[in-house]
Amino acid sequence: MSFVSTLRQWDEAVACVEQRDPETALRIFLNIEEKTSKIFFNIGCLYLNNNEFDEAEKAFDRSIGKDEHLAAAFFQRGVTFYKKEKFEESLLDFHQAFKQLRGNQLIDYKPLGLRYKLYACEVLHNIGLVQAQLGKWETAQENLLTALSLRADAKFSHIDHALEAILKQKVFPLVEIRAGLLFKPNKNYVAELEKKDYLGKAKVVASVVPADEFSGFAPLQPQVDDVPSTPKVPEVLRVFEGEPHTVLYEFYPETKEELAVSPGNIVFVFQKGDDNWASVVFNEKRGLVPYNFLKPLDNVTMPSKPLQIEPLNENDDIPAPPRRAPPSRPVGTEGLKTVNAETNNTMEFSGCIVKVHFQFTIAIRIAHGQSYGVILQTISSKLKLPASTLTLCYAKEGVDERVNLEDSEMESVWNSVKENRLTLWCSATEGKSVPHKKVVALYSYDSSTPEDLDFKQGNVITVLSKVNDEWLEGQCNGKVGIFPSSFVKALNGDQQSE
Repeated sequence: MSFVSTLRQWDEAVACVEQRDPETALRIFLNIEEKTSKIFFNIGCLYLNNNEFDEAEKAFDRSIGKDEHLAAAFFQRGVTFYKKEKFEESLLDFHQAFKQLRGNQLIDYKPLGLRYKLYACEVLHNIGLVQAQLGKWETAQENLLTALSLRADAKFSHIDHALEAILKQKVFPLVEIRAGLLFKPNKNYVAELEKKDYLGKAKVVASVVPADEFSGFAPLQPQVDDVPSTPKVPEVLRVFEGEPHTVLYEFYPETKEELAVSPGNIVFVFQKGDDNWASVVFNEKRGLVPYNFLKPLDNVTMPSKPLQIEPLNENDDIPAPPRRAPPSRPVGTEGLKTVNAETNNTMEFSGCIVKVHFQFTIAIRIAHGQSYGVILQTISSKLKLPASTLTLCYAKEGVDERVNLEDSEMESVWNSVKENRLTLWCSATEGKSVPHKKVVALYSYDSSTPEDLDFKQGNVITVLSKVNDEWLEGQCNGKVGIFPSSFVKALNGDQQSE
C-alpha cells in the first residue's frame, strides 16, 4: 500500500473518532497494511478505552517495537498492565517512560500530531501509585515528594492529594491519557490529498453562428453595449473648435474641475457660462478658468481647410458646473510686476506672493506692511483651520534657526522680502488650545529629543498650547518645543502684562 493510501485511511479514522465512532475508526486502523508506531499507538488507545486490555497490550508492544523511544507508548502500556493488576510489569514501563524523558520536565507531542504533554511529575505519580499497590509505602512517598518538586504548574493538585493518601497508607486514582487523544497525520500532507485543478475550467473562445452558411466556428462577437459610431476626437484636434484667448493673470485651481494657467498662456475657450466661468483647453487638458482672466485673440491664423470633425455635443466631456463663484480680476498699482502677452507692457500690482509650507504648499497674495494678525487669519482661512492652532515662522537673516512670527517681528519680515516673494513655514498644534500666557522656569531643562524645548532656570517662556496634562508647547529664546509643565510656574498679573 502506498503512503498516500495510508495517509488517507489514517485521516479518515481520526475523523471517525472525532465524530464519536470509535468502532469504525478501529476497523479502518486495522485495515491499514503498513502501520507505523503512531498508528499502533492509536489502535492500543482505542482497545484500552474499550477495556480490551490484552489487545491493547499487543498494540503497544508493536508500537514500542517500531519506536523504542516513544515514552507515551511505555506510559500507556504501563496503564494497561496496572488495569490488568500486573503491578511489576506496570512499574517497569513507568520507569522506562520516565527514563525516556531524559531529565526534562515534559515531552510535548503536539509537533508529532498528539495534543498531549507527558509530564515527569505525573509519571512519578503513577510510579508511587504502583509502589503503594506493592506495599512499598516509604518508596512511594519519596517518589511523590520528587514529583512535587518537579511540579510545573498549580494544576497538578492531585499530587498533593496523592501524598496525603500515602501518609494514610491509602491508594489514589491513576493518571491516564484522556480518551479520544490520538496521533493525527501531518496536516500539510493531508492538504495535498485534495485534488487540485491546475488547468482550470475551460473558457469559450469561439461561438457558433446558426444563421451563417458557414457550418463551423466564427470569432467571438463583441459583447460591448452602446458602441460609439464614431471615435472620440482627441483633445489636441478639438482645440481648433474653440476661440483662442490669452491669459492675463495667474490662476490657482481650488477644485479638480479648475485648470491652472499663467500669464501669457494661449487657451481655447469652448463654452462660456453665464456665471463667468469658461471651459477651456490648455496643454491637452480641459478645465474651468474665470473668463475675466482671459482676453480674446484676433490675430491667430486658423487652418485654411477646417478639419472635418463631428460637432461637439454640449453634454460630451463638458466639466460639471463650478461649485464656487469665479474670483475677481486682480487689482494693483505698484509692487508686483506681470507681463501682458498681448501688449508686451509691464503691469504693476501691489502686494507680495507668500509661499506657505504646511503639510502641502500653498500660495497667497498679501499686501505689503500687513500685520501679523492679518497674515495669520488669511492663512487660517486658506487652510480652513483655527488660527489659534497655527504657528508661523520664517528664515531670519543671521539666525540659523527659523524664528516665530509675532507683531514685533513684522518689520524684519517685510524687510526680508525679495522680488515680492516671501516664504513662511506653518505648523498646526493638535489638542486643547491655551492662551498665550507667560511662565517662568523653576528648573533648567535639557532637551532629549528634537521636539523638546531647552531652557535655564529663571527663563520666561511663552506658552503656545497645551499638549496634555503633563506637557506644554512653548517658545523661549527664539525656539519652539515641548516641555514638562511641572518645570514652570505662572507669572503674576503684572508680569503677564509686561
